[in-house]
Amino acid sequence: MMNCLKILKKLFATNLFITKRYFSKMKIIPIEALSDNYMYLLIDEKSKECAAVDPVEPKKIIEQVNKLNLKLSKILTTHHHWDHANGNPELLSMLPKPVPVFGGDDRIPALSKKIGHDDSISFGESLNIKCIFTPCHTTGHICYFVTDLNDSGQTPAVFTGDTLFLSGCGRFFEGNAQQMYQNLLTKLSKLPPETKVYCGHEYSVSNLKYALHVEPENKDAEKKLEWALKQRKDNMPTIPSTIEEELSYNPFMRVNNEKILSKYSANDPISCMAALRKEKDTWKPS
Repeated sequence: MMNCLKILKKLFATNLFITKRYFSKMKIIPIEALSDNYMYLLIDEKSKECAAVDPVEPKKIIEQVNKLNLKLSKILTTHHHWDHANGNPELLSMLPKPVPVFGGDDRIPALSKKIGHDDSISFGESLNIKCIFTPCHTTGHICYFVTDLNDSGQTPAVFTGDTLFLSGCGRFFEGNAQQMYQNLLTKLSKLPPETKVYCGHEYSVSNLKYALHVEPENKDAEKKLEWALKQRKDNMPTIPSTIEEELSYNPFMRVNNEKILSKYSANDPISCMAALRKEKDTWKPS
């Protein structure tokens, strides 16, 4: 009898644990927009609360919100460029009541909550959104790093907009190589290696071809390109990657590599970053 009680107690505790972990998990839904953009819904599965990330096509966002019976409570904008931010006013007009629009740049349409580096946003039951200031592509670019405060086993995620792409980075429209080095190597690379990376565009095939141009013998880039080509042939997304993966094949996160430094006759990683970006700006895959 005592053995049966012990077994039942153990099963009960296990089921509670599983239930708790299931309901605490966040869910991320990528939504394709325009020609190659990604918007996202960040969902807290327990509260059914969601946040829209860079909702440039609001109707698609609302369709998913209604389909999944969600409550949209926040808009997260990575930067002010029209293909990421111009949907904000229309999305607000489609909601039953106003929600805050977060971002790091006064040029963001409908901005109501300006945030900066290391600011935190509480979301849902236990999710925390940490803001990472990543100026270069634009002067007010923000990446959003999401963790579950009640579940250390939940894989974190980061929305990187046009700062970090799968095997690439954004152009230096309003910044320089030193800033991008800080963004990629000092900030984003220090996130947990398993962090899932959700970027702003589907550029993966071209970026991976460039990675192999920089490092022809990089087996990680070769395998990832083979996979990405199949994904795109099947009309499937290539996101997310992970921070660990990016460090293995993204040339802009490998500017400390001695072979890459030598190939570009660079004396330091920052000048290497500048050389890579200058080449990539006009480089065409064969």
